[in-house]
Amino acid sequence: MKLSNNFSLQEMIRSQVAERKGINNNPSPAQIENLKLLCENILQPVRDKFGIVTVSSGFRSAELCIAIGSSVNSQHADGKACDFEVFGVDNEVLGDWVYNNTPVDQLILEFYKGKEEPNSGWIHASYNKEETRKQYLIAYREDDRVKYKPKLI
Repeated sequence: MKLSNNFSLQEMIRSQVAERKGINNNPSPAQIENLKLLCENILQPVRDKFGIVTVSSGFRSAELCIAIGSSVNSQHADGKACDFEVFGVDNEVLGDWVYNNTPVDQLILEFYKGKEEPNSGWIHASYNKEETRKQYLIAYREDDRVKYKPKLI
């Protein structure tokens, strides 16, 4: 099933952990609709601008969230969020473009190490048709804990 011109449902639900552990990672019709909106409003514009987008994590069922140590309240579990990269594009440049050019709800530049490692980390982006917080954060590790701070543009 196509969710947008260049994104399929299969790539948005693919999970090696789910496959390895036999976890059902099939979304409901409402979650599929959220994935479609995410692809149309965030991922497709990125694809149109930068080329091939590699989605590392899209939809996650509640069982999959638990298996990977994520929250069942994650926007991934609603089909509203994904993690992705565009290889060869600095993740900070990519994140800034997404923030400035799409109706992103929440954008997190995750574990980016700076210009000396431009492809470090990844982008987490969400789309929520009910609310757009337009929030931009940086995730980093400090004292073995994940912390977040606002990203200034």
